[in-house]
Amino acid sequence: MNNTNLFQEFPEVSAKQWKQKIQMDLKGADYNETLVWESLEGINVKPFYHQEDLKNIPTYSLPKDHNWSVGQSIYVGDIQKANAKALEILEKGAESLIFTIPNEETDFEALFEGINLEGLELYFDFEFLALEPIKKLVSLLKDKKAKAHLNIDIIGHLAKDGNWYHDLKKDHEILTELVSLGTLDISIIGVDLSLYQNSGANMVQQLAYGLAHANEYLNHLITSSAVEKSFPIAFKVAVGSNYFFEIAKIKALRWLWKSLAAEYGIKSNCTILAVPSKRNKTLYDYNVNMLRTTSECMSAVLGGADSVCNMAYDAIYHKDNEFGERIARNQLLLLKEEGYFIEASQFANGTYYIESLTNQLTEKALVLFKQIEKAGGFLDSLKKGMVQRKIKESAEKEQQLFDEGKIVSLGTNKYQNPQDRMKDNLELYPFVKTKARKTIIEPIIEKRLAEASEQKRLNDE
Repeated sequence: MNNTNLFQEFPEVSAKQWKQKIQMDLKGADYNETLVWESLEGINVKPFYHQEDLKNIPTYSLPKDHNWSVGQSIYVGDIQKANAKALEILEKGAESLIFTIPNEETDFEALFEGINLEGLELYFDFEFLALEPIKKLVSLLKDKKAKAHLNIDIIGHLAKDGNWYHDLKKDHEILTELVSLGTLDISIIGVDLSLYQNSGANMVQQLAYGLAHANEYLNHLITSSAVEKSFPIAFKVAVGSNYFFEIAKIKALRWLWKSLAAEYGIKSNCTILAVPSKRNKTLYDYNVNMLRTTSECMSAVLGGADSVCNMAYDAIYHKDNEFGERIARNQLLLLKEEGYFIEASQFANGTYYIESLTNQLTEKALVLFKQIEKAGGFLDSLKKGMVQRKIKESAEKEQQLFDEGKIVSLGTNKYQNPQDRMKDNLELYPFVKTKARKTIIEPIIEKRLAEASEQKRLNDE
């Protein structure tokens, strides 16, 4: 049956006609006050979008062969256990591995024993900065023809910890030497945007700070001639519960990076590792966390993330455990294999609402990025406390909405179960840890929205 002429008998309806019909149905109520709402980013969201919304705005689409991998994280405290876990989870469906490396003595040969690294995507999170062990790792990865992202992020460490690994000069010297070892398959630099999201930055801030953060590396490495015509980079992004905005955020990030790289004359595609946000996760009614992470992983895939690493529903209060990790991995496998999300990153292309959001987030982020650069750059803004202050302002605004119930968290600030008891289940401390120490800048602190109310409930048990 040929349906090509199915809608020709129906006249086209303009955006103006749709709005007039809606205003009639409102029976005198104000259109803007009733149906238009403003996001935390200052974007006015309309009740409907039309093809006219895409007139005269650019759009950015992913390559048609773009795909995504199911990731899982492994803490390499014990080499044999980490190796055994990697082999096991690869057998059970994981497609990319995210290794957290705590010390310089890690035996990478033993870590990769029995693992076929060809075609496998590897990510690393080093809790130290040292030249020789990382050089040995790069050499090993090249021998094994692996594709890897080392995610060396000295500015991200400064922002989170308040101090350099060593000092400004030595950190940059090590970074420069490591970057010279990189290839198209082994990226050295990483930018961690998840810190900004988890500490309460809105999406425009996340994008602008991430771009300005990356620009610091470009400025330094171009000057030192460590970068020529290619510059692979990996971004780590935390995805929250604002479903369509998060899709647009990831699309905007890739677009912004490509635009920035072009200004330096560099051909560079970024890799995006997406993880669920910690900010909206809860201690009470913890099973709801599974619904939150499923929605967030869907946003990540639709936005075009390259790898998605899910968070276990009990991650904020339980140590790593096989059950929680299996559920988290299976959420992704169900999306990919049974939810037909294998090529889902293409679904968002051309959608009026998402394309409009992507364009608005991109434009607003560029404005803020230019303001940061005009004021002396991201590192200077960090040292002056400007970034920290702006994130705090955004976080306080979001916290107020949460406390007033305008941002709803089921089981926490809405529909609480008074019978829930959690005091005896805490294996990890789920709140912000305060420890007085000397830092050269004020660190950016991650904090969940539900912390204050949860502490009160724990005290009342």
